[in-house]
Amino acid sequence: MVQMDATTQQNAALVEEASAAARSLAQQAAQLTGAVDAFDLSSTAAASADAVARAA
Repeated sequence: MVQMDATTQQNAALVEEASAAARSLAQQAAQLTGAVDAFDLSSTAAASADAVARAA
C-alpha cells in the first residue's frame, strides 16, 4: 500500500511537470508566432521578392 501511494505521488508530480512544460511550450509557440507574423509570407510578397531579385 505504501508503494502504491509513493507511485501515485510520483505520477502526480510527473503530471504537474508535464503540464508546466506544456504551458511553457504554448507560451513559446505564441511568442514565435508573433515573431514570424512580422514577415509577409503571402504569395504576392514572394512574387515581389522574386521580381526584386531578378532586377538586381
